[in-house]
Amino acid sequence: MTPAEKRQMKSASRLYAVQALFQMEARGQTVEAVAKEFESHRFGAVYDGDEMAEGEPDHFRHLLSEAVERQARIDQMTDRALVAKWPIDRIDPVLRALFRAAGAELTLGNTPPKVVITEFVDVAKAFFPDGREPKFVNAVLDHMAREAAPERF
Repeated sequence: MTPAEKRQMKSASRLYAVQALFQMEARGQTVEAVAKEFESHRFGAVYDGDEMAEGEPDHFRHLLSEAVERQARIDQMTDRALVAKWPIDRIDPVLRALFRAAGAELTLGNTPPKVVITEFVDVAKAFFPDGREPKFVNAVLDHMAREAAPERF
């Protein structure tokens, strides 16, 4: 597998993690149940002739478990990055899931913060192709990254 293919699989895992976290919140599912569903029915699946990207299962599961395990800390970081009038429970549930997945990756510290920000802004563009959300995501994640790892800037 080429480095580009590995990067693409990691990128797909980030998108799937946002979808999975959204689904967990919406349906009250466990990490284990949603991870199994995504790995067996979403990664590389074909819908209406369109093939879904193959995800990287270890990265996907790591993001999910860390987002759940560190949710309180990540939500607090997100709240501090949001305008006071907009606590995390008032924002779009897709964005809430995105901030949790990105926050998990930022707090792990394995990926450079700028890469995490760029990747999750791209995820926001996938969900909100015509909106202002990607710029909003960029600003919030920049604030979160500086809090999570100030020494990396």
